[in-house]
Amino acid sequence: MRRFHQEQPAAGAPEERLRAVLDEIGRTGTYVHTPAELAYGARLAWRNAARCIGRLYWRSLVVRDLRHLSSADDVAAECFEHLRLAGNGGRIRPVISVFAPDRPGRPAPRILNQQLVRYAGHHVDGAVVGDPAGAALTARARDLGWKCAEDRFEVLPLLVQERPGERPSWYEVPEDAALEVPLTHPEHDWFAELGLRWYAVPAISDMALEIGGVRYPTAPFNGWYMGTEIGARNLADAERYDMLATVAGRLGLDTSHDRTLWRDRALVELNLAVLHSFQEAGVTMADHHTESHRFLKHVAQEARLGRPTPADWSWIVPPVSGGLTPVYHRYYDPVDASLRPAFVAREPW
Repeated sequence: MRRFHQEQPAAGAPEERLRAVLDEIGRTGTYVHTPAELAYGARLAWRNAARCIGRLYWRSLVVRDLRHLSSADDVAAECFEHLRLAGNGGRIRPVISVFAPDRPGRPAPRILNQQLVRYAGHHVDGAVVGDPAGAALTARARDLGWKCAEDRFEVLPLLVQERPGERPSWYEVPEDAALEVPLTHPEHDWFAELGLRWYAVPAISDMALEIGGVRYPTAPFNGWYMGTEIGARNLADAERYDMLATVAGRLGLDTSHDRTLWRDRALVELNLAVLHSFQEAGVTMADHHTESHRFLKHVAQEARLGRPTPADWSWIVPPVSGGLTPVYHRYYDPVDASLRPAFVAREPW
């Protein structure tokens, strides 16, 4: 509350509001944020996110105040609207949708998906078809009655659980809410034959938003992708889509030993395809070189305002050509796990 009044001078001195908050806590065990407090708290949580390289844009976060909604049907419907608003025809907007908070003795609904859009992973003949990271949720959705096609890029349904111990409800993600980009390469026509694609809006849905002691367990939020998140991790990691050997084979690279650097060469071409495809589709995406410079601009701006910029170096430095980016060659303010507002790991029921 003091931070809000300090950084929002038009709100006036904090003392009167603090007295009202303390009185409300004494009567009910919690308190209700004003819309302005909620919006600024959500933006501060992004500013405080030590693992995010895209914090230069924290002021632009669109905050949807949906605290009056708590039914699974309403949560699902508004999550799909979130995806439409954030997708914005390809011009991705940072959006957060904040649903009902936890209250004493009244936990709020939870979304069980890690992200609003994620691909299924199907166990078929001892292997996983699709995304292994989605296998556990795929199995749970099937147990709940979801009928799937066992495709490599099949969008998982949204699972919402209203209360502890209650059977979750599942909802198919509408086609117009799940904007996807088919992947091609600017030089190699064969790349399209791999049948790869990825979704445009990375909306995190398994973290809680904590502002001033109040926790919002259902508050999906998104920025936009940096290319390496898809090209160097989702599609390249051995425990995900594991595409490097396939790409290397189509490139004709010598994969007989590591010294040929075939993985490195395939990784660059895979990342080039991701950047090229999103650009051709008119979908917002950052490259790791540009985003690294923008992050240091954010650090400098915060320093001029007398504020630290806590950062987890292992997350800020890109997984491709890290040493070629300016974020690699410096240290950052230490991460303070108690810093609030923040996006925090959601506690189990």
